Amino acid sequence: MNPLTQFKKTPILALLIALTLGCFGLSPQARAVDPPPDGGYPNQNTAEGEDALFSLTTGADNTAMGFDALDSNPTGSDNDPASWSWRRTDSLNTARFAHTATLLQNGMVLVAGGIGETDFAGRAELYDPASRTWTDTGSLNTAREQHTATLLQNGMVLVAGGFDSHSHVSGSAELYDPASGTWTATGSLNTARYSHTATLLQNGMVLVAGGAGTNFLALASAELYDPASGTWRATGRLNTARAGHTATLLQNGRVLVAGGIGQTDVPASAELYDPASGIWTATGSLIGRYEHTATLLQNGRVLVAGGIDSNFIIFASAELYDPASGTWTATGSLNTARAEHTATLLQNGMVLVAGGIDSNFIIFASAELYDPASGTWTATGSLNTARYSHTATLLQNGRVLVAGGFNGGALASAELGGRHR
Repeated sequence: MNPLTQFKKTPILALLIALTLGCFGLSPQARAVDPPPDGGYPNQNTAEGEDALFSLTTGADNTAMGFDALDSNPTGSDNDPASWSWRRTDSLNTARFAHTATLLQNGMVLVAGGIGETDFAGRAELYDPASRTWTDTGSLNTAREQHTATLLQNGMVLVAGGFDSHSHVSGSAELYDPASGTWTATGSLNTARYSHTATLLQNGMVLVAGGAGTNFLALASAELYDPASGTWRATGRLNTARAGHTATLLQNGRVLVAGGIGQTDVPASAELYDPASGIWTATGSLIGRYEHTATLLQNGRVLVAGGIDSNFIIFASAELYDPASGTWTATGSLNTARAEHTATLLQNGMVLVAGGIDSNFIIFASAELYDPASGTWTATGSLNTARYSHTATLLQNGRVLVAGGFNGGALASAELGGRHR
């Protein structure tokens, strides 16, 4: 059965009837689930793989002891998973899931949109790592979920697409200015879409690719946003229409798109976008999956982990993409099969996976660390609150901020991950 023929027409209803990517239906056997995962991008520090864009800095508080001591050493006891733990921090002012979280140039974290306790969340808020508090900032002009949020080179944040509060697929876009704390409308996408990806290119433009359109079918179209003119223009089309995929900026400036859900199946294909030519080229195939994570490692390879396979089973497999050879290779599997989790590249080069949900609809608090040197995963300290469809943001001080998500309802709680010394 075509998984895309079972779309529901309102995003809120979808959360109640199918384990899926936002509005993508699943097999009839899964329809009794309450609730299913939503299709927000939890690890989107704002488009998949943007951990590579963070300019990590350290400050005077790096001399603190205990939980406040930072993970600054890639060898020795700093890599002991037992030393990782989570501490509660100030709760969001608005409970939400399927939102975005963006690390700003000033070190604060902007959370925007998502689905709240009763409706879409139009409010946005800022987390201050120094005071460990959330403060409301200007509200979005259009409340939305399953959108993207991308930090531009000028320090502003571009939010684009998604589902709006009227259950319409949106083509609108807006810019957040940290200096004024306000949102301003900018040029609209040429094609309204949700569950797409948005990637900041090395030339400062933003590449939006795929997603699902107003007919709830996966898209192959892609477009570029030019911050200088505030306009979008079409670029080369994906070879395979897909939504719920990942897009990772590689060290060579190309963009790797992998997995997702297509118009008739869950494609195993991956493809590369060349900003110089505007053309997509097929590259090595992976195991078909969606609702997975993709993380750019320090060695230039891309780690893909978890997700939902072509049989609509949440699984634990992980794979590595090598840009030099254009091939995928199996690596150690997660200890816990999961989807709608987050994956965060730490300063020591390891990858932290946290939360998520499995095929039995068990929501996880567990977390695990991937060591690129050994290709293995090791369990580490669990979250205080089990959650999925949350966000995880690497702060400039090396800690990881987890915020919101879903567990019986939209969550307002937030936690900070760090290492003991």
